[in-house]
Order: sequence, then structure tokens, then C-alpha cells
Amino acid sequence: MKLRSSSISLLSFIFLIFLPSLISSQACKKSCGNQLIRYPFGSGPGCGDPRFQKYVTCDQQKLILNTHSGCYTIDNIDYNNHVLYIQDPSMSTCSSTQPSKGFGLDWDAPFTFMDDNVFALIDCSTASSPLYNSQDGVNNSIVPLCDNEGAPICSLLYSCPPITRLNLPISTCCVYTPIDLGPAFEMDLQKLQCTSYASIYSFNGRESNPQSWNFGIALKYKFNVKNDFPSACSSCERSNGVCGYSGSYNSFTCNCVDWLNTTTDCYFAANLSNDVRLLPRKIGTWMISSLAWYLIWAHL
Repeated sequence: MKLRSSSISLLSFIFLIFLPSLISSQACKKSCGNQLIRYPFGSGPGCGDPRFQKYVTCDQQKLILNTHSGCYTIDNIDYNNHVLYIQDPSMSTCSSTQPSKGFGLDWDAPFTFMDDNVFALIDCSTASSPLYNSQDGVNNSIVPLCDNEGAPICSLLYSCPPITRLNLPISTCCVYTPIDLGPAFEMDLQKLQCTSYASIYSFNGRESNPQSWNFGIALKYKFNVKNDFPSACSSCERSNGVCGYSGSYNSFTCNCVDWLNTTTDCYFAANLSNDVRLLPRKIGTWMISSLAWYLIWAHL
């Protein structure tokens, strides 16, 4: 009985040595539904860049942007130009108009607005809204937050059937100008005393036809201060891997096939995978030899 117990302990010790090297801690996917996922975004914890993980998630096979103001579907990501395009379900368009709370970015979010974004606030109070009588806080001078040159956009928006049915004067539409606030941007419609808003990121070369405009919000994202794509991740993706991170220091990992993670790329993982396939035979031979010597020693 004592000999059998010792043998079991030896076998357990052997598997404890080799088991961690055979199992990967994370399996990252290359897509979410029908959308491609590339760095810096990921399919779950441990995938992509940790700075982006809490903002962009894969939820029910859809990529979602999360901010303090809500959750927004990501329609498309332009990985070459580092731009993602989102939709706010409460936004007013030429297809629908409904009440909205507005839109905001977290102060530490690694995103900024594209310069082409145009925000038009709809059904605003001309009597008491700070849009029309805001003060700059320095010399208490009046600083209007509406762009007078944006009046044609408001006029065209009011030609959209859903907005036309509101029976409101065009003067209650304001093209919101302070979009240069970066990650501190906050569009609180309750505070601004507006009912809804529309956001256009492209006029598609047809500025006079709002039916052809691209409604939505375009956001630029940055990897780091210089916005350099990490060379380690580039090598990982070229080898058909998925970039991720692990450990308490969020160290870089390359997720490869067979759930193997490496700190380099999947070319290394392919060689490792072949070795792993041969490992059971090698372990078995070594275990039999070791057990034989152990049993001989135990009988001495």
C-alpha cells in the first residue's frame, strides 16, 4: 500500500510539471459576429490592448462601445486610419426622431472625435438654454455655443419627414460647436435643454440631400502618444496570431492555434505545438523508465 501511494504521488508530480505548459490561459478570437477584430481591440479579457478592453467589447456577437452615457453599436472599424464608427439608437436621423439624453466620452478614454463630425441639437429652448447665453467664465462675456454658419444644416435636417412632423421652428436647431474638448467631451441634452440630436460624420458629397448623409459618430483611437503600432503585435498578426496580454503587469502575449500562447509569434508556437504532440510519447517512455528504477529502489 505504501509503495502504491508513493507511485501515485510520483505520477501526480510529473503531471504537475508538464500540465501548465500544455494549456493556454486565454483563447482570443479574430472576429465578433461578422466583424473583424484586430489590435487594439479584443474579443474578451486578455485580448487586444488592456487600455481598450473596457471600452470596446464583444456582446452577443456585436462590437459595442461602452461609455458613461451608454452602450453603442460599432458599425465599422477602419483599421488603416484608426477610426471606428458608432450608432446611438436614441439619435435622430432622416429615418426617425426620438428623445435622447446625449452622448459623452469618458475623460480617460483613448478616443477623440473626427474633425468631420457635425452635431446638430434639435428642439432646443431659445429662451433659457446655455447654448444661446453661455458665459466664458473669465470675463463673463457671452459665448454662443451654436455655429451660425451651420444654419443650412439645420434647415436641411428639418426637411426630413420625422423632424418635419415635430412642427418646430428651425431656430430651435443648433449646430453644436465645442467638439474640440477631446476625451472630456460631454453633450448633456438635459442641461442644454434640447430634446434630441443628430450627428453626421459624412455628407457623401451630397451636402444638400440629408437622405444621403451618413448619420453616426466617428471616433479616432490612439495606441500611445506617438500612435505607433507595436512591432511585437505586428509580428504576431503576420503569423496568424491574435495579440493579447496576461499577468499582473499585462505583459504581451501572442495567442495562436491550439490555445497556445507565446511571447513572440505563432511561428514559434507551431514548432512548440509539434513538440507538444510528441510529448506524451516522450513522457510515457520517461515515466516507465523512472517508475522501473523507483520500484527497484523501493525494494532494496
